[in-house]
Amino acid sequence: MIKRVALSGVKGILFDLDGTLLDHRGAADTAITAWLSAHSPGHPRLAEAATLWAGLELPYLAMWQSGECSLEEQRRRRLRALCRELAVPEPGDLDAAFTDFAERYRQGWAAFPDAAAAVAGLGGFAFGVLTNGTQRMQQAKVRAIGLDGLVGPVLTGEVLDGHYKPSPASYTGAAAALGLPPQEVLLVGDDVRNDVTGPAATGMRSVWLDRLGTEPAPAGFPRITSLTDLAQLVH
Repeated sequence: MIKRVALSGVKGILFDLDGTLLDHRGAADTAITAWLSAHSPGHPRLAEAATLWAGLELPYLAMWQSGECSLEEQRRRRLRALCRELAVPEPGDLDAAFTDFAERYRQGWAAFPDAAAAVAGLGGFAFGVLTNGTQRMQQAKVRAIGLDGLVGPVLTGEVLDGHYKPSPASYTGAAAALGLPPQEVLLVGDDVRNDVTGPAATGMRSVWLDRLGTEPAPAGFPRITSLTDLAQLVH
């Protein structure tokens, strides 16, 4: 049973994308494992590649988001770091190598099974997607998984004046895009810092989507293990 919490007055719902609507981890894990297998056949640490790649994701994305380097450069740095860790030869053309990985990643894009039905069952709300990826890619993901037109505008730092989660301005900007104050918006996502505790600084409500159901939610925040549970909280 999902414990009902004080979510009265919510008029808009923002969804995180990767890990919430789209199975980013599944697609990325499969893609980097396939990439390494092709780049270094029979590598003895092939089984570790997905975990290593996931651990490099946020630190290197943060370099781009902070303006330290370009999007392309953070991709090169991330691939270099993976190759260093695994002691494999660095590709001569890092951009081409990342393009190879990215194509494998795109082929794995898939919505979580509960996503479309859960959104369709939430009538009467303004919707949006608040995500930290690039605008072009995140919009492409929403189209690819069949949610275009169902989840509202895709909002990234590229359309929010350079503000990415957990910057307070990312939440207030996203709420404004829905035509609502933050206090009337609920953010649903899988990342505790970006999607749960971060919005609280602006008065926005949040729900933690913990699909594995293995950890306690931060004090004062509701937790669900499936998007289908969301309707019980807001209706």
